[in-house]
Amino acid sequence: MTAPIYDVVIIGAGPAGIQAAIHASRKKTDVLMLGRLENSALQAAHVENYACIDGVQAGRDLLEAGHRQVTRFGTRIEPQDVLKISQADDLFQLELEAGDEITTRTIIFAMGVSKKKLAVPGERELVGMGVSYCVDCDANFYRNATVAVVGDRSAAVDGALTLLGYADKVYLITRKLDVSPELQKRLEQSEVEVLENTWVKAIEGETAVTGLRLENDQTIPVDGVFVELGSKGALELATQIGVELDTESFKYIGTGRKQETNIPGVYAAGDIVGPPYQMAKAVGEGCVAGMEAATYARKLKQKESN
Repeated sequence: MTAPIYDVVIIGAGPAGIQAAIHASRKKTDVLMLGRLENSALQAAHVENYACIDGVQAGRDLLEAGHRQVTRFGTRIEPQDVLKISQADDLFQLELEAGDEITTRTIIFAMGVSKKKLAVPGERELVGMGVSYCVDCDANFYRNATVAVVGDRSAAVDGALTLLGYADKVYLITRKLDVSPELQKRLEQSEVEVLENTWVKAIEGETAVTGLRLENDQTIPVDGVFVELGSKGALELATQIGVELDTESFKYIGTGRKQETNIPGVYAAGDIVGPPYQMAKAVGEGCVAGMEAATYARKLKQKESN
C-alpha cells in the first residue's frame, strides 16, 4: 500500500501550531501535527492578557483544549520529534524519531524557540570555542576529534549518531534518556559511549574546550561539547532545506506577510519568526500560515491530477 501524502504537516504543538491546524483542517486538507504538548512554552504558563479570556487560565488547560479541538476538526497528532527534512521536487520528506518517514506537500514550522543552556561554569566563556548548540551546523569542525553531546531527548541522540560520521570518539552524557524505542535501539547498536545518570558540572578550558567535569566527579577530555537539551530545533531543520533566516539577527525564520518562507510550500509562525513572544501573535500567525498552506496544497494537488 502506498503511504499517504499529507497536505500540511505542522511541526510544533503549541498555540501557533494548534491554530494553523484548525484553519488548515477546516479547509478540508489532510493535516498532521507533530510535537509534544509539554514542549510548548505555554505548558507552564498562566494566561490573563489574551482577548476573550476572563480571569487567569492555566496554559496546560488551554493546550489540552486546543488539541481536542484540532482532533475534532480532523487533524492527526503524533507526539514525535522530527530528525531530518529533505525535498524532492514539490514534496517534502520528514524522518521522525521512531524511524517513520512521511511525505507532505507543505510544512509549517511552529516550534517556538528553545535553545536551552547548561548554565555551568565555562559554558558562556567558551561558546564558539568548543561549545556549540547545533550539531548540523558545526559537526564538520570536529573531524577526527573527541566530542560530547549533552541531553536526554531525540536531538541529543540524533546529534551523537550524526557526529560518528565526523569525530573519532563520541560521548553522550545523559541523566535519563527519553526517546522512542527505535532511536534507543539505534543508539545501542552504535559506537557512541553513553554516560548515564550524570550531568556536566563544568566545561574546562581557557581559549578552547579541553574537557568536561561531570557530577559523578569523572573528568573526560574532549575537543568540543554540543548542548542538545530538547528536540531538534526549528532553525536546524529549516536550514536543511534551504529556508532563509531573518537578515538582521539570523536567529529566526524569515517570513512574508502570508507567513511564507523563501521555499515554496514552507511556512512559519509563532516565536520562531521573532518577538514579541506572545500567544496572541502566535495564534494570529498560525491562522494565516494554516490557511495559506492549505490553499497551496490544494493547488498542488490539482496540478498533480492534471
